[in-house]
Amino acid sequence: MKLDGQVAIITGAGRNIGEETARLLASEGARIAVVDMDKERGDQVAMQIKEAGGDAMGFVANIGSEADMQQLVQDVVKRWGKIDILVNNAAISDNKNILDITKDEWDKVIAVTLTGPFLLSKYVAMQMVEQGTAGKIVNVGSTSGFYGRKRAIAYAAAKGGVTTLTRAMAVQLASHNIRVNGVVPNKIGSPVGKSEFNPERLVVNLRGRPGVPLDLARAVLFLVSDDSDFVVGDMLFVDGGVTAMMVGQA
Repeated sequence: MKLDGQVAIITGAGRNIGEETARLLASEGARIAVVDMDKERGDQVAMQIKEAGGDAMGFVANIGSEADMQQLVQDVVKRWGKIDILVNNAAISDNKNILDITKDEWDKVIAVTLTGPFLLSKYVAMQMVEQGTAGKIVNVGSTSGFYGRKRAIAYAAAKGGVTTLTRAMAVQLASHNIRVNGVVPNKIGSPVGKSEFNPERLVVNLRGRPGVPLDLARAVLFLVSDDSDFVVGDMLFVDGGVTAMMVGQA
């Protein structure tokens, strides 16, 4: 197994991309800290991983809270003794235009979607440095962070920040043997913050089908495994080819 005995923290792991990533990494031998604000959802995913023969535990934490991120790292280390992998997946969206979003709405999205990955990465990286072992961090970005769109102004800004955060972290943590990369999905699974997945949702890409959570989970597995040892500071697009297309072309 590619991740045998490694300990992975996955945020927003109670559904969709985070859930599928938790299952896939567990199937490769990782012990999974299933982090979600919804305790019932997180515990259910952890239970299902254990029923399948894996090792997992649910954790409740507010991604935008520095105290919660510090406590989460302490709790995971107390449970398994170390941290090898972090997947910053949790995010929320505003679905607002710049003309009607409020500052409070803006601040909430930035806190969870950008500040949260920064905070958790900081404290996980400190733990990895203290351990003296190699580490892998993957940030989940979005095509919304690379292109303008008609709505979700705060989400787009936050995901744009995640891209640059990923590259800056990669440079600053490389000397500690911590590899940092990102993945860039487009319309994979259910919309951000929602549980419902509509397989008939209109998509325009080069694969001719909606993305599913497993598509992104497989990319994350690649980036946290030794298969990608020479990949660092990259943002891997898992978008069905959307960003390769000229605007207006199908």
